[in-house]
Amino acid sequence: MKRITAPLDQDTIDDLEAGDEVLISGTIFTMRDAAHARVVELIRTHKKLPFELANQVIYYCGPTPARPGNPIGSCGPTTSSRMDSFTPLLLEHGIKGMIGKGERSTPVKDAISKNGAVYFSAMGGLGAEYARAVKSSDVVAFPELGPEAIYRLEVDDFYAVVIDDAKGNDLYSQYHFS
Repeated sequence: MKRITAPLDQDTIDDLEAGDEVLISGTIFTMRDAAHARVVELIRTHKKLPFELANQVIYYCGPTPARPGNPIGSCGPTTSSRMDSFTPLLLEHGIKGMIGKGERSTPVKDAISKNGAVYFSAMGGLGAEYARAVKSSDVVAFPELGPEAIYRLEVDDFYAVVIDDAKGNDLYSQYHFS
């Protein structure tokens, strides 16, 4: 088990290999389909982004409302392939980590290794458990999207597994899960 801190630095990314289990602490941002589309449009029209993309980790998640006294509700991963059409451009603009579930397309895997990034998998069905790792949560962009708004999460020991590393290795291909 490796302990890593987000945002990610290149030394940390270079040390990760497909199959590594990690505990992530630090700052991550949630983004699902609608937020991806808006951020990509901002990039294409050269407008100000809601947060600095360099070295950030994106979590494909749409959290549920928090119960009183909690920073967030259930926050499990969504299917990563839904973001594949947006991902290469975001990687070119500095995103270094993504957390979701399921396989990525070949163009995304190629972009991950080309841009020195990493794709982590979180386990589906464990949204309530993942919420325990969230220490604080606030909306940073697109509040009108509700759960698909962009949230900044401060996490402590958020469990994930490296699926695609910066060297081009893919855990699913290695073990014929696909």
